[in-house]
Amino acid sequence: MVNKLNNNQSTNRINRLWKSKGAAVLILGTLLLSACENGVPEATAPESPGAGTTEQVSDRTQELIGQTVTVRSEPENMVSPTTFTITDSDLFGDETVLVVNATGQPLTMPEGKNIDVQATGVVRRFNLAEVNQEYNLNLQADAYSEYENRPAIIAQSLALAPDPGDITSEPDLFYGQTLAITGEVGERKDNASFILGEDQLLGGDELLVIHPQPQANLNEGDNVVVTGEVRPFNVAELQRDYNLTWDANLQGQLQEEYGNRPVIVATNVYPKVDN
Repeated sequence: MVNKLNNNQSTNRINRLWKSKGAAVLILGTLLLSACENGVPEATAPESPGAGTTEQVSDRTQELIGQTVTVRSEPENMVSPTTFTITDSDLFGDETVLVVNATGQPLTMPEGKNIDVQATGVVRRFNLAEVNQEYNLNLQADAYSEYENRPAIIAQSLALAPDPGDITSEPDLFYGQTLAITGEVGERKDNASFILGEDQLLGGDELLVIHPQPQANLNEGDNVVVTGEVRPFNVAELQRDYNLTWDANLQGQLQEEYGNRPVIVATNVYPKVDN
């Protein structure tokens, strides 16, 4: 569940870098997480994002203390139901960063699946006593001695971050959940709908995105992050729930192509920052 968070801290001194696979950190200069009309909060893109790898979060913790960051990575070690570590041995050696779920909502990982998580929160040096008191947690000391005074992210926003192909292959795992998905914009069906595919892999893993608040500056080939809820495709329900204005031809086309497939109803679409 993506939760409401406001932060306006400047991060101009942070170098820009985005890794499309593995752990990545997006420094949010201005982040606004706001609730959408149906009660499902959304993640809004920063105006001027910068970025750094997970290792840089560890190496430059003092510079990042108090900064709001977004990490996108597969959890490596679930320390407890409310904490996990992220790392990538190929890219970042032995560096690990502890993520604390301070959203007040559980994060449910699909059993037996390797799915990334997108977490947004403030970087701080981990102090067990302070974290337990401030966020009403009951983390046990014996499990956290190795993380004391090391970099941690106190996550105020968490969402599963599967690839489009994960969703199209096993949609039942994701129906009704708010997700954060990266991909490449494919064909625009109309102003309020487009195809999202895995980066440079438009084809069998395409996912239909319906964006009730369309963006005129969204172009084919753009790499984007889509936040929203996955649901089964149903023309009548989608038009009713989101005031869509599909004509009969488009309805028929979409029904033929996506009638038995999942779609994502986007609360927000924003650019993914690449190298």
